[in-house]
Amino acid sequence: MVLVTGHDGDLRLVRLARPGDPAPESALDAPLHLVEFTALGHGSGWSGPRFTGTALGSRLRYRAHTAEEHGDWTCLTVELHDAGTGLTAFVELSSPIGLPVLRSRVRLRNEGGEALVVQSVSSLLLGALPPPDRLDVHRARNDWLAECRWYAEPLSGTVADISVDVHQHDSRAALSLTGRGSWSSGGHLPMGALTERGGGRAWLWQVESPAGWRWDLGERHHGTYLALNGPTDAEHQWRVRLEPGTEFTTVPGVLALGSGLDDAFGALTSYRRAVRRPHPDHAALPVVFNDYMNTLMGDPTTEKLLPLIDAAAEAGSEYFCIDSGWYDDSTEGWWDSVGEWLPSSRRFPGGGIHTVLDRIRERGMVPGLWLEPEVVGVRSPVASELPPEAFFQRDGVRLSEQGRHQLDLRHPAARAHLDRTVDRIVGDWGVGYLKLDYNILVDPGTCGPGDLSPGAGLLGHAQAYLDWLTEVLERHPGLVIENCASGGMRMDGATLAVTQLQSTSDQQDPLRCPPIAAAAPTAVPPEQGAVWAYPQPGFDDDLITFTLGGALLGRIHLSGHLDRMSEHQLALVRSAVDVYKSVRGDLAEALPFWPLGLPGWADEWTALGMRVRGDGTSYLSVWRRAGESEIRVPVEHLAGRAVNAEILHPSPTPSQPPAPSSALSVAGSPSTGSAVWDGGGVRVLLPRTPGVLLIRLTATA
Repeated sequence: MVLVTGHDGDLRLVRLARPGDPAPESALDAPLHLVEFTALGHGSGWSGPRFTGTALGSRLRYRAHTAEEHGDWTCLTVELHDAGTGLTAFVELSSPIGLPVLRSRVRLRNEGGEALVVQSVSSLLLGALPPPDRLDVHRARNDWLAECRWYAEPLSGTVADISVDVHQHDSRAALSLTGRGSWSSGGHLPMGALTERGGGRAWLWQVESPAGWRWDLGERHHGTYLALNGPTDAEHQWRVRLEPGTEFTTVPGVLALGSGLDDAFGALTSYRRAVRRPHPDHAALPVVFNDYMNTLMGDPTTEKLLPLIDAAAEAGSEYFCIDSGWYDDSTEGWWDSVGEWLPSSRRFPGGGIHTVLDRIRERGMVPGLWLEPEVVGVRSPVASELPPEAFFQRDGVRLSEQGRHQLDLRHPAARAHLDRTVDRIVGDWGVGYLKLDYNILVDPGTCGPGDLSPGAGLLGHAQAYLDWLTEVLERHPGLVIENCASGGMRMDGATLAVTQLQSTSDQQDPLRCPPIAAAAPTAVPPEQGAVWAYPQPGFDDDLITFTLGGALLGRIHLSGHLDRMSEHQLALVRSAVDVYKSVRGDLAEALPFWPLGLPGWADEWTALGMRVRGDGTSYLSVWRRAGESEIRVPVEHLAGRAVNAEILHPSPTPSQPPAPSSALSVAGSPSTGSAVWDGGGVRVLLPRTPGVLLIRLTATA
């Protein structure tokens, strides 16, 4: 990373690259200011749909910097100052040693004599990228039941060539993407990427905001710029008033560099592991059974749970989570009455919920419970017990969404209520796993006491919620927390750095799951990405193995009526769980790759790979939903080496032992499928649909 100070003290980032990357074509002229921000009364600097070239950003001048190493990180803080307003910007840049990843955030301090109302401030800016006509931009749709759907298009389709030299002015066009409301990844992942056509370089980024965010791309001096922002006034109704002596810090923006998308995703995966809160779960990867999906569906009772607990233990589960409904005593439904989080006596007669929790422990598993901590139903007594200021509000009116109020975790009464709840469930009841869900969307936010704008209130609550989670984990260090919001609607880097697991989808059709499971590691490390596996007694063997096989390169989350299965069917489940336990130690450090490219929603064949660093081992999950029965899957990093291909799932039945390896390394059988290493890839045969193989590739020379 190279920064240059001009004769007037204007500091600019002129180069950010991996060793050996080509230099920018116009390094000293093209880059942006290091910080861009807007404030009421100062204007934007020019008219256009982007937050670059701002009037205040151009006035910031270099004042000082510090560079140091903290543990495994290199850190640089640059101090910029505007004499006119007295505002100082501290640009905090950091990078994990050995990784081509830059993390940036900006801390604003008002050192002037008057208040300043800030409307936007950048988290990370980068210019001097190749021109738009040489770049493709990648985004990921992230909708309920259809998460992590990456798509690409030429950047020039939006940022057209306008003959800049003729007009002596850059294009006003920008390709922008915005996330709004309390679902941080609802609509799109807070991510994006650029790839260079012909050059092979890739730039991959994420905005680590638990609330609003924005990024945009545009033309700058014949090149391309990238700007990462948290919430803004124009798009999120976000404003903060900086009184003299006060500060505001942006959400972080993160940029990973790579020789291609797979390489960049590998670097970003390693970064996510480096920045998250340490926890034993990240290395242990225990098998979780959850009673909800396609099984009890929010209707747990002692009668239904006890046989299911026994079957889950027989299948090899290590955690058993009772999902929604355990607190429901109402004859009118529980959706708008939640908030007390006390167990139902109707659902758990004769000993209460403790009978069920004790059975889970007796079967050698850790008990878990589902909670939706941030909401209080309008019919709940908690709605009147807590003060009005403990809830989201606008213009003095408490907000309601789908029969629920939203707690504001900045208020001490809201925090105390949830602390009592968690300490009772975890401390008194001995629950070791919490699935924390969130099923409403609030947009633009809340205007509580002291809030200037609803967007600022939303961001303040979201950050307070993560602080509360951190305090919970400090009090209960062995607790495992799964983050869920109707599946993957809160799949952001800020939350993933605190919680141990991330729900990736609520998709109930096993035939729709492969593209979600295969693309989930773009958003979350494999050891944190919870993937449903819900085999049913009504499935044939192919569909059972297909359903189970989709979760084996993530965090397998079992469900399904295992208690109603035949012994043969339960043996198929046990076999898949045993396979998962045999590979999970590698997953905790593996890096993902996509040998067939990032999956499309309707692709006939889908593939996800995991590359284990250092020992020449890789894993491939290959799904077939339609199309020809055979495909070649290239594995470039093993090309030219002698490789043994071994099919791990589906496991061979006792009557059908695994085929011996040949010079071509053939694994499998004609009935279930086969995998043949041909020197540069794997030829995969799946004779029937739906079909899946988990293949281990081991380099022998």
